[in-house]
Amino acid sequence: MPEVILTEDCMRLISQFERLTGAGSRDCVIDERNNRLIFVVNPGEMGLAIGRQGSSIKKAMDVMGKKIEVVEYSPDPEQFIRNCFLPAKVTAVDFDGEGDSRVAHIQVSDEDRGIAIGKEGKNIFKAKKLAQRQHDVSDVLLVTDVE
Repeated sequence: MPEVILTEDCMRLISQFERLTGAGSRDCVIDERNNRLIFVVNPGEMGLAIGRQGSSIKKAMDVMGKKIEVVEYSPDPEQFIRNCFLPAKVTAVDFDGEGDSRVAHIQVSDEDRGIAIGKEGKNIFKAKKLAQRQHDVSDVLLVTDVE
């Protein structure tokens, strides 16, 4: 399990996010490129983080002044990577390599491909960054189903 080192900014943001939503968070990524904050919330606390009809996350976005995305943590690397790509449906996750050169190959259905990649690759960026920080996965690659 990699050791996630949180900056002072991240610790402050996590504390603020937890106060606003009531959901516990174990990691925070400040994504300047896409002007957003990504929080990894504790298992089972996704509902708290989002709130009824999105009320908690909307309030947090207003107060923090940035778009906020949340991913539910899972100790299982495969499930965690699947969570990173929601709402896209991941059909398969395979791992190659070992240690810090482990690569995740993911497959999504054709209709979910755009969602999985995201505008300007922001969703694949999120999955790579979080998989690296949480599970020592060095890269996440989107594979096309070969028929």
